Amino acid sequence: MILAGNQPYFFPYLGWWQLIKAADLFLLSDDYNFIRSGWITRNRILVEGEPFFFRIEIKGRSSYKLIKDMEVVPPNVGKKLKTLRYAYSRAPYFDNGIALAERVLSYPDTNLASFLENSIREVCAFLRITTPMKRSSELVGNALFKKEERIYDACLRTGADTYINAIGGTKLYDRDDFARHGITLKFLKSGLPEYPQFKKPFVERLSILDAIMFNSPDELQIMLEDYTLIDGSDG
Repeated sequence: MILAGNQPYFFPYLGWWQLIKAADLFLLSDDYNFIRSGWITRNRILVEGEPFFFRIEIKGRSSYKLIKDMEVVPPNVGKKLKTLRYAYSRAPYFDNGIALAERVLSYPDTNLASFLENSIREVCAFLRITTPMKRSSELVGNALFKKEERIYDACLRTGADTYINAIGGTKLYDRDDFARHGITLKFLKSGLPEYPQFKKPFVERLSILDAIMFNSPDELQIMLEDYTLIDGSDG
């Protein structure tokens, strides 16, 4: 069984969804500390050919709080959608993207972890990703461990014999350490294919909303499969 996990992000880029698709179970790491400068409450969209931060606001931003203990400021849905209309109204699949964004932004629960989990489930449904998900906070006692020890514990509890991480984790995790715990470590290397963006130079690693606006559902399925899993020794 293949396990993957990450902190819940707001409309993350394509490679993040490939990680969910490649796993048999995905852990939403909601009992980790909030990262102020990370991607938990923001991502980038394309406005007039340039990256532009699209975000949600939260109450009392603090890196000393856990993600699951934070609250969202209810989004001004009309204003957020106006930004997306300005950016993408001429995109070929604008209707798909704006409808998805409206569903996500209109979610009534203001708990940050719940808001983000719903957004992730909405996007997964649109992308036809059926991987089961659960929160790391459901693994009672897992938070007592540190760093990779939390992963070993999560694999043991869920029955996973393989753990996959984004390619950026090659400098964080060691294959031999995982092997000593009976776990195969692999890394996901995304192809991140280019696609037309209003006939302007391609800007990579934008929010999944960008890919949804410019590509058909069938094209998105092909893009989601454009990755390889490499051994920890090959990273």
